[in-house]
Amino acid sequence: MCIRDRLYIALILIATFHNAFSKEKKSVENKDYYFDGKISRNVLENYLARSSTFGSLLHLTLEDDLRMIKNTGVKFAGRAIWMWGGESKIDELVRVGEPFAKKVHAIDPDIILQGAIFEIVSKDVESVKIPPEVFKAFEVPQKVRNFDYEAMLYPFGHRHNHWSKGSSVPDMSRLETRMWFFYVAKRWIDMGIEAIHFGQVEIMDDWDRSHRHWRDMMKKIRDYATKNARRHMVLTDAHVPSGGIVHKGKLMFDLHSFPSRPKSVKGQPYKAILEKGFSDSIYGRSKGGITPSGWKCESLPYIVEIDNFGVSKHPGEFREDDKIHVWGWDEINWFIKQPEDYRNEWLKYAYEWVRKTDKNGYFQLPLRRFEHYSASMMTKKGMRQEDTIKGIWENVGPL
Repeated sequence: MCIRDRLYIALILIATFHNAFSKEKKSVENKDYYFDGKISRNVLENYLARSSTFGSLLHLTLEDDLRMIKNTGVKFAGRAIWMWGGESKIDELVRVGEPFAKKVHAIDPDIILQGAIFEIVSKDVESVKIPPEVFKAFEVPQKVRNFDYEAMLYPFGHRHNHWSKGSSVPDMSRLETRMWFFYVAKRWIDMGIEAIHFGQVEIMDDWDRSHRHWRDMMKKIRDYATKNARRHMVLTDAHVPSGGIVHKGKLMFDLHSFPSRPKSVKGQPYKAILEKGFSDSIYGRSKGGITPSGWKCESLPYIVEIDNFGVSKHPGEFREDDKIHVWGWDEINWFIKQPEDYRNEWLKYAYEWVRKTDKNGYFQLPLRRFEHYSASMMTKKGMRQEDTIKGIWENVGPL
């Protein structure tokens, strides 16, 4: 065999080894985010370590948001689609959002898009027709009718018009409520959503303290996801001021979530810190048990966010007795009002503080909070946290 032939064979062997190594490397990388039907703790935490609030991502459908997704490497995009009343808009939301969800998954097939079903129902829900699949799921006789607002409410006027006239807190012990939640979850799952946030679960359970009806509804959603979701499951969470909901050792949710609860620093406008034990913060309090995927934990992994819930009557002022607002603002409005340098510094601080304080916790970094806030470095209204967020995630290796 001549030298040229030997060299040719050597090059072929090198190329073969390189391709095999590349495939193996890609396989290993994919395993960090691989799940199907169930999710391991390790994979779940890999997602939470790169989670963001991306509110209204599928409402606004902005090309700059696609650019941010690709640039930052976000893996869990929270609150991507949601409703706060205005239930008749659901068809339009899906029509606009579904093609955009496909664009997101074309950039990164591993990314989880989260939808939300909040603690509100309005009279507008009566514009929505109940499809046959919902009657079938609940094994009730099929009728040609729309959802019934009054049939979702607590008796005796409890929490009626809680949000505004004609907008109330739904009662999960009512069949109509469970049918509505299942219907919305089905619409989200069908468009590619793989996680659902259920808002303030503990104000919807006043007549369901054992959570029998919650568990029934959640089982139906999970059964539907098993057959129809992209990866045959849906990750569920809610804000849990009690630390979580556990029944006979089984956790109701796949992860927990809560506001981050920054504490105003007296005498240092408008500084804020995170503190374990402050207010009703979840740090160190996430309950454990057996997860829906079957693994046990002493404390369920959770995320905290920079939340929105409305300003107080004293915006910009320090009040010792106000342990919910930050200098009188809600969390996101406080954050937006800070100088750019402090916003970036605070995100680094918050992400690291949560990880050091509670190994089960992760800080959900804000890429978008509806139309009010964007972390973009490229748009005129962008508030320029994108590079900081990208840098934080680049320093987080697979868990």
